[in-house]
Amino acid sequence: MSTTVPNPRRWLALFIIAIAQFMVIMDTSIIGVALPEIQRAVGLSQSGLSWVFNAYVIAFGGLLLLGGRLSDLFGARRMLMLGFAILSAASLLAGLATNGEVLLAGRALQGLGSALIAPAALTLLMMLFGHDQGELTKAFAFYGAAAPAGGTAGVFLGGVLTEWVGWSWVFLINIPVGLAVLAASPGLLPATAARRGGIDVAGGLSVTAALSLAVFAIIRAPEEGWGSTQTLLLLAVAVVLLVVFIGLQATRTEPLVPLRIFRVPNLAAANLVMVLLGAAWIPMWFFLNLYLQQVLGYGSFEAGAALLPMTVTIMVLMIWGTGRLVGRFGFKPTLVTGMVVLATGVGMLGLVRPDGRFAIDVLSATIVAATGMSLAYIPALLAALSGAQPEESGLASGIVNTTYQIGSALGLAVMTAVASAWGAGQLGNRPALTDGFQAAFVGAAAIAGVGAVLALVWLRQPSATADVEVEIADVVEPAA
Repeated sequence: MSTTVPNPRRWLALFIIAIAQFMVIMDTSIIGVALPEIQRAVGLSQSGLSWVFNAYVIAFGGLLLLGGRLSDLFGARRMLMLGFAILSAASLLAGLATNGEVLLAGRALQGLGSALIAPAALTLLMMLFGHDQGELTKAFAFYGAAAPAGGTAGVFLGGVLTEWVGWSWVFLINIPVGLAVLAASPGLLPATAARRGGIDVAGGLSVTAALSLAVFAIIRAPEEGWGSTQTLLLLAVAVVLLVVFIGLQATRTEPLVPLRIFRVPNLAAANLVMVLLGAAWIPMWFFLNLYLQQVLGYGSFEAGAALLPMTVTIMVLMIWGTGRLVGRFGFKPTLVTGMVVLATGVGMLGLVRPDGRFAIDVLSATIVAATGMSLAYIPALLAALSGAQPEESGLASGIVNTTYQIGSALGLAVMTAVASAWGAGQLGNRPALTDGFQAAFVGAAAIAGVGAVLALVWLRQPSATADVEVEIADVVEPAA
């Protein structure tokens, strides 16, 4: 989508679009160091704490493609503003919550708002800068840099706000930003007329419900029993809902995910690798926050500062390093190497001690893991897009970003169950907590290792890798 006459205020509009990307990613990372304080304030269990993350990413990932469809039909500016209105209201709900149920409802609504914001922001960028390839590349670079900046800022702000203002402000901080975006958008962002078309609401809801039930069943399994009626019934219903989703996509004239897209070379393989990448990275990030505070005794600000070397490494390498490596060696060798390095770094965290020290037990491992993540994420996106036609690239990119969110939720659910089984639920017992966290780190490392093997065996490397560095600007949306 492009405009023939450049919008004279397009660079100011780009600032709003970058803020949208920044906020969507920051809302994933900002809660990390606040988790122990949130747990104490609203009374969540150690396993229930994972829902503070999962409630957001399930709604975000499950409804992301539906959000893109709504943006196409009703206008990107309208959907971006609706998304920010929902995000702001949900942040108020979560920030004022006094119990876990209200907090998790707020987080799920935040995910809904983000699912409307993210695709609308990308559409608006294309509308504003599609007239000129040079400007488009610069705009994408600015937009892409907002994502790792949001992840880094989230880690730091989460520590500052939790330590000196209160945990609720990791949510409430969204409100003034959201109100500012709502005030500025009508004057800066282009409007488009609504158009006719079908909306696969049933598809979006069925896949989101399937993911929610599967995650709930996995998290509850250590307490209820893996062979219990509740666990088996929930998993069975999740499978049925997934089958319903696939059936809807096969029969709808305008589905969320046309199944023919998976005939694109590398798309299925890249999406599976992306699931495993999210399933390895997010549990590492989640349990590392808990280890720093619940075992090493760090305060919120100290924990946030401790994670900055890792997040800065990701930002620097994704923006300035990975593209050059992919351009020289291709996406497959870079992706496989990244998954191996990630598995190594996360595996090193499996050696953390109850009386550990940051410089010895954490720093080097997180730098190695961050390097692996930086090497793996963008090549996985490029692998998914390598065989897609231009008219399919938006859908392929949306699918691969959705699968990352789904992998994050499922991986965290499984590793939460593993950690609980090994003692992570025994608050105050540092040896038991460490055993549980070690088990989660080892499990996440194994997942990354499986991803490396699948990428090596299943992905096909195109013969030509020229111009890959330019393409990276079109797809970069780094994980928090």
